[in-house]
Amino acid sequence: MLLNIRYLWQKRESIIVTWLVSYSAVLIVPILISLVIYMQANETLKSEIHRANDSLLKQMRYTIDTQVDLMKRLNMEMTWSPNLQTLMYSNQPAKEAPYTAYQLVKELRLYKTSYASIDEFYVVWKKDQSILRSGNIRDMRTAFHTLHNTGAMSFEAWRDQILGTETNQFVILPHQNAAPLESSIAYITRLPDDLNGQETGTVVVMADTRRFQEAIESISGFSDATLLILNQNNEILMSNHPGSEELKPFMNGNQVQLDNAKVGKSEMFYMDSAVSDLKYALIIPSSLYWEKAVYVRNFTYISIVVSLISAGVLTWFFMRRNYSPIQQLVESLKDKNSQNEPADRNELRFIQKVIMNTRSEKNEIAQQLQKHQQVLRSNMINRLLKGKQDTLVPYEDAFRSFHMPLYSSEFAVILFVIENEENLYGKLPGIDINERNKLIHLIISNVVEELASERQHVGYVAEVDDMMVCLVNMKADSSDWNQDLHHIAAEAQRFLERYDMELTISISGRHTSWIGIAEAYQEAVDAMEYKMVLGKKGIITYGDVRSDAMADDPFGYYYPLQVEQQLLNFIKAGDTDQASAYMKEITERNFDKPIMSLTLARCLIFNLVGTMIKAINDLGDRDNHMLTQYPQRIEDIIAGDTIQEMQEALQNLLEEVCSYAADKRATNVSQEREDSLRHLSTQVTQYIENNYTDVNLNVNAIGEHFELKGSYLSKLFKNQTGEGLLDCIHKCRIRQAKEMIEHKQESITEISRLVGYNDAATFIRVFKKYEGITPGKYKEIS
Repeated sequence: MLLNIRYLWQKRESIIVTWLVSYSAVLIVPILISLVIYMQANETLKSEIHRANDSLLKQMRYTIDTQVDLMKRLNMEMTWSPNLQTLMYSNQPAKEAPYTAYQLVKELRLYKTSYASIDEFYVVWKKDQSILRSGNIRDMRTAFHTLHNTGAMSFEAWRDQILGTETNQFVILPHQNAAPLESSIAYITRLPDDLNGQETGTVVVMADTRRFQEAIESISGFSDATLLILNQNNEILMSNHPGSEELKPFMNGNQVQLDNAKVGKSEMFYMDSAVSDLKYALIIPSSLYWEKAVYVRNFTYISIVVSLISAGVLTWFFMRRNYSPIQQLVESLKDKNSQNEPADRNELRFIQKVIMNTRSEKNEIAQQLQKHQQVLRSNMINRLLKGKQDTLVPYEDAFRSFHMPLYSSEFAVILFVIENEENLYGKLPGIDINERNKLIHLIISNVVEELASERQHVGYVAEVDDMMVCLVNMKADSSDWNQDLHHIAAEAQRFLERYDMELTISISGRHTSWIGIAEAYQEAVDAMEYKMVLGKKGIITYGDVRSDAMADDPFGYYYPLQVEQQLLNFIKAGDTDQASAYMKEITERNFDKPIMSLTLARCLIFNLVGTMIKAINDLGDRDNHMLTQYPQRIEDIIAGDTIQEMQEALQNLLEEVCSYAADKRATNVSQEREDSLRHLSTQVTQYIENNYTDVNLNVNAIGEHFELKGSYLSKLFKNQTGEGLLDCIHKCRIRQAKEMIEHKQESITEISRLVGYNDAATFIRVFKKYEGITPGKYKEIS
């Protein structure tokens, strides 16, 4: 036994133990997933069980609420019956009360037909100590013996119940006509006291419990459950299984404890009525309620146990089968390399050490040499480009030691700038930024050096100041060196586009000796700066830039004062098309000629921005104009890398400025029109008040006075004041007529003539239209 334990302990690092743990882990994952799925499925199943139970409760509630709603509706109709209100609350003579009671009984007979599902209803007339039923009037004792004398309740208890102080309550009352051993659910409403504070009576509406039992039995799913209908005090009004054992644990005297969701082996669920203060409770045995959930749980546990046993047997079988080749290999290696036997017992680690020990030292030395050689080579090229001469080791010897052949003493420099470096990095996710740089530089180096060798030159690429620089050593007696350099740059640019690299390339002139390399690098840097004028993603040759710059216009750029004033006028007028076309003409006239110097290009852009600022200032509202809200727009223009980017930003700003100017002009024109219409409306109103007595005053006459078409003037007047011109004339005349009626003794006919109406009938019709009464009636009221 002790030996077995010691053997197992020695094998704790063996590959067979590792495999066993791995296989076990692989086995545990699906088991854990199965458990998670089971828990989720169990929760879903529970939710479905609860939902199904709620659905049954809601179905039962709907069925019972329908009957309860009929009872309440009949109760309300009886309560608000005019005959009942007259009988209970009017001060009619005593001899008329029997007739009113008779009328009420006839009305109750109609309710008997309309509410066939209501088994009994009556009105208790407290003053007369009588019961008013459908078709007859009985004293209370006779009515009790007729309706309720089943032996379950005494006359006194019944009288106290129906004449009690509580109102709008559901109670159980025995019913003579109900089935044996059954009763009725009664809805009792106590009528308010009369004006003398005397009790008036009660309205009682009854439905046999048989109707509720039949409604419940029609719903499938309640056969093994106990259903309760509870009143507002949680007292049982009806149960489909009276006195059942499941009900007893939930009882507290006569009340049901609804806060106990589960007691013993039963569970309770309840729901409030939607139309009354009743409650519907459902008591279900837990074994029945959770039957499906328990089945799923047991099935899951059994399947997991079976899976564990099966997987354990298969794991051990395949593990032993796969371990045999490893064991044989380890035994063979031990025979030949017994001195390399590791202290641990891991077979794969032992095999790895045997293999790696034969190669690790050689590979490590080779990697170190390669790494240092690349760093030293880049450093040497960097020093050459910066003009730092190394006096310790001649450059000829350094080139030979780095296996860098030289074809001649003539050199040139090609400079590469990646314009979309950030986007390029985004296309290489999951790689460290240093590794990304190395990968990009490796691609450029291999491509450019290969293209240089195709033209029988030799190129060496290094990174200098975040730019890729290719030092080209040209072949001896090269007459087409300029075309060769341009071909190398163009082919590199075209090829690297396949890798989504957007390059701007500059080419220096040809220089001799090591000192000339620094001059060539400076020429390439100077040429690269001209991408601001020429744009990005192009090839810029230092010779072309220098010759064009020397031929530049000695008088600067074209932008005279009259041109600026014309552009100002277009902007202030809000004419975007004209302003854009004019500014495009200015920029094309300056930038389409031989290359403009960088200083003059920036000055022209600054002048154009200044023109827009002047335009905004001339428009007024200097404290809140748009340039104070968007100062960053001007900074974006100035910070552009190229003239093209500056022009695009300048064009966007121009469109916003023109839009602002156009909106401001439109606002001013709209305000002037509004003021003019308001003044015209005032004049028209004044004209009507001055000439309302004129019988010929109408819309056309007013239009002729103001030299406008009558219908058009009426439309303008209505848009401004909200009323038509003809309505304004009538209202003015009616207003004056009312004053004359109140203060003068003239007849209606005379007043109609004084306010501009030839016909008194027309005046009367218009007066009634606006005042709602005739002038004669108004005169009587006044």
